[in-house]
Amino acid sequence: MSCIAPSHALLNLAHTRCLFVGAVRGVLLICVCLAQIFLGVQAQDLEPRSFTNIPIGMNFMVLGYAHSQGEVSPSPGAPVEDVQLKIDGAAIGYAHSFSMGGRSSKIDMGVSRVCFDGSAMLAGETITADRCGYTDPSIKLTWNFFGAPALSPKEFASWKQGVVVGTSLQVTAPIGSYDETRLLNAGTNRWVFRPGIGMSQKLGRWYYNLIASARIYGDNDEYYKGISLTQEPQYIFQGHLIYSISPGHWISVNSNYFFGGETTKGDIESNDYQENSRLGLTYSIPLSRHHSIKLNYSKGVLTRVGNDFDSFGAFWLYNF
Repeated sequence: MSCIAPSHALLNLAHTRCLFVGAVRGVLLICVCLAQIFLGVQAQDLEPRSFTNIPIGMNFMVLGYAHSQGEVSPSPGAPVEDVQLKIDGAAIGYAHSFSMGGRSSKIDMGVSRVCFDGSAMLAGETITADRCGYTDPSIKLTWNFFGAPALSPKEFASWKQGVVVGTSLQVTAPIGSYDETRLLNAGTNRWVFRPGIGMSQKLGRWYYNLIASARIYGDNDEYYKGISLTQEPQYIFQGHLIYSISPGHWISVNSNYFFGGETTKGDIESNDYQENSRLGLTYSIPLSRHHSIKLNYSKGVLTRVGNDFDSFGAFWLYNF
């Protein structure tokens, strides 16, 4: 993706610098939004059943496809308009459940291969991008420290869930596809840490989940041609209402609200504080004892700065 500012002999140096600053602000906003969508491809921010008990000694493989398409809402004053993005991603993941301190725990990891194209009007010029790459891989540890004893599959069959409370930590490593000479990349060239806490409760056929987490971003000192990127933490709250139809067969209504995440590029503050919300549905269908399909859809319902897109995902899960 390239940015070309109009070149006119009558533009003085001050005006040229203002145009460059505006271009940086506008294009880097798109980069930040793309990074968030890429994270959502491999582990969406609407995560029902994240803090429920599962038998220990289980292994899970996941293969899936995700598609996102829509607009990016610019930050106030950013000289960018008509931002359209389309992203297709293939994800692979693995998870293992085990006992930690006599309580149910799980470790999972995943990575995605994404292809994206987009366009925008910036300073009177059309800018475009069209490429593929690997996202930064993530690994996540979840520990249900209350109400979730470590149980074998046989013991779990007769166990009844009440209130479960747990904590988690996800780490995203900066080893995805990245080229500092390009403004848009699948990888982000920075560490991301995401601590969280959550709870779930089962009431008959109904479950509900409440989750709070934060994304803490490392710095990217090689963002673009000597420009560094820093970002304030982003805070996320999720709520899920789940109805169990039969074992492994359930449907969930999901919502979230996230805010923060202001960015600074070099010494330029971007004025891109985010305050957004999404609403979605997840449907899990068992195919056999070991195989199931999970479908999800989400849509932006409140957008101050950032994403205003629709997302769809289809995932095959195999447990053994």
